[in-house]
Amino acid sequence: MSRKTLILVAAALAVLIAAGGIWRWRAGVANGEPRLETARVDRGRIVAKVTATGTLSALVTVQVGSQVSGRVAGLFADFNTPVKKGQIIARIDPALFQAAVEQARANTVAAEGNLAKARAQAADADRQLRRAEELAAKNLIAGADLDTARANADGARAGVQAAQGTLAQTRAALHQSEVNLAYTQIASPTDGVVISRNVDVGQTVAASLQAPTLFVIAEDLAKMQVDTNVAEADVGRLRAGMTSTFTVDAYPGEVFSGSVRQVRNAPQTVQNVVTYDAVVDVPNGDLKLKPGMTATVTFVYAEKDDVVRLPNAALRFRPPPGFGQPERANGGASGNAAAATPGGAAGQGAIGSRGAGPGRGGGRGADRSVWVVRDGRPVQVPVVLGVSDGSLTELVKGEVQPGDELVTDAQATRSGSAPGGGFPGGGRRGPF
Repeated sequence: MSRKTLILVAAALAVLIAAGGIWRWRAGVANGEPRLETARVDRGRIVAKVTATGTLSALVTVQVGSQVSGRVAGLFADFNTPVKKGQIIARIDPALFQAAVEQARANTVAAEGNLAKARAQAADADRQLRRAEELAAKNLIAGADLDTARANADGARAGVQAAQGTLAQTRAALHQSEVNLAYTQIASPTDGVVISRNVDVGQTVAASLQAPTLFVIAEDLAKMQVDTNVAEADVGRLRAGMTSTFTVDAYPGEVFSGSVRQVRNAPQTVQNVVTYDAVVDVPNGDLKLKPGMTATVTFVYAEKDDVVRLPNAALRFRPPPGFGQPERANGGASGNAAAATPGGAAGQGAIGSRGAGPGRGGGRGADRSVWVVRDGRPVQVPVVLGVSDGSLTELVKGEVQPGDELVTDAQATRSGSAPGGGFPGGGRRGPF
């Protein structure tokens, strides 16, 4: 056979195959046969997890401020400076405070002199009183003179008490001035590392209403925490002590681990979205992690190995009215698609409300249905579901085996419908 003849025969076969495909496609369209999209059931591991974002921070962060107002005369610590408890890290110009101490000390000296004078006057008044009492006993002076001597002695003793009070006031003022002078030396209240400095030399700070923050010191950067914002729908799955992993943008290829210390009860509402703070303790011995980094945290709350896994796309599938009308897998005949669907509503598939789907409250024991392709036809099979990772769901009970094909979508055109049409209502995937 010549080469030309072979080419002609091959061309003729190609034309026949194409014609057969077109005929079959037209026959399928005329008969309303569905065009099914399917996904395969398999066996493997399912990890159910919750993800959230959070911010890294030191376990203990201390803000160091100034108790007195004045000009910053010196700074002895900067960003990333290690400091010890009691170490002087800044100094306010002490000139005005030294002058106040000197004035208070002078007032104290004057008060001490006044007290000594009052005591001398009181001693003289006591002598005058004793002399008057002796003379009055001999009837040598009038009673009025004795009364005057007694009044003078009482007044002198009261003067001593007043002088003592004045001296106490001046001593208190002196102590206050000395304390204010000491406050010009700003010391670190703890061991740590300076992570923020908010002043410069020569800047004036005012502490009349609120103590200004000069430094922020992290006590120990080797131990950090992540404050995560967990949605209220997921917070019930978290508990103290569970492990978690997270990543940060600074090290995209590295996964860090931590443990949940507590789930705080204080809600945080932003634009009607309620979240809760789950605090994760993180070791940071190599000091890679820095305060303020954004972390993407994953909490694993359930793990299953070697289980039958159903694709969630098949659980989201809602059959259209008139879809297949097959017999159920348990042997009972369904009169129509509405009767074959749990809930009895036409067009309603295996999944009902959004809140009941796997991974959203539809945990172990959740009752659903899937459509399995058997002998070229879809068959509705009831299933009991377990945990879900968002894309795959554990099969707890049901006549579904690994390797089965589950319907995830269906499109077809009945005879007489417009080109491109489908089932009445179309094949749909319900919310999940």
